[in-house]
Amino acid sequence: MRGLSVVTDKVIWVSGSNGSIGKTVNGGETWTWIKPVGYEKLDFRDIEAFDENEAIAVNAGSPAYILKTTDGGLNWVETYKNTDTAIFLDGLGFWDKNKAIIFGDPINNKMQLLKTIDAGKKWIDISSNLKLPLAKGEAGFAASGTTIKTLAGGKVWIASGGTVSNIYYSSDYGLNWQAYKLPIWQGENSTGPFSIDFYNAKIGVAVGGNYVKDKDNSNNILLTDDGGKTWKKPETPVFGYRSGVTYITKNTLIATGTSGTDISLDGGANWKHISDLSFNVVQKSKKGSVVVLAGNNGLIYQLEANP
Repeated sequence: MRGLSVVTDKVIWVSGSNGSIGKTVNGGETWTWIKPVGYEKLDFRDIEAFDENEAIAVNAGSPAYILKTTDGGLNWVETYKNTDTAIFLDGLGFWDKNKAIIFGDPINNKMQLLKTIDAGKKWIDISSNLKLPLAKGEAGFAASGTTIKTLAGGKVWIASGGTVSNIYYSSDYGLNWQAYKLPIWQGENSTGPFSIDFYNAKIGVAVGGNYVKDKDNSNNILLTDDGGKTWKKPETPVFGYRSGVTYITKNTLIATGTSGTDISLDGGANWKHISDLSFNVVQKSKKGSVVVLAGNNGLIYQLEANP
């Protein structure tokens, strides 16, 4: 499981390999498992849901597909298909129910960008809006679908990694872009940022590292207070490679990865290791307080606060 959308404390969707999509409407007590017909072999790395009926799923690899359901997963409509052998979609972010953006690995040094303004019924290629070419070996990571972050009003941040790591930022729904250096662990195809989150337009966090050295915590978390223009290391870092990070409140953050989960209670400055369980992604309920983690072998957990 790498895709996660916690709509409310009761409605949660997950997605992953072998065409798997799961949904609960009772806070995880029971799950309905779905494999969209004709897409059973896909690896759904990201999913975004609006309620128990409507959701959009994106797979990684070629061919690339975007699927949409409006009946709780019983039926899925293919709203995008790309058979280019180089296509690889990495993450999806919604500004509101109608407007969203998806990014993917570069083709001919150009980051792939798709946009919808009708809740995912149609997708427009806006790759030409990002004029900056990506470096050789620079790409995105789809470990959790969270190397992209959208905020209201058209703000979006996208993190790249590999040989070079950058933050690409747009404040106008992907029309114009700026690039900022992200000085996280980089230089190899297994290194870089694997997840980002922004509490607001200024305060943000990036986590990652090297997924083949998942207990190494050398420069694998950075913080920003100017919208991604500059980054600094925390006083006490996370305890290894991390592929998911999320703000619970301005001061409380959770980061997770294959070597465990960490918590910060001071805005990301200091981290404490709380579990060795392996996960890929973590997310807080959009309309509640539940925190959900999902990972390999179909594991889905809820994080509970100590009494």
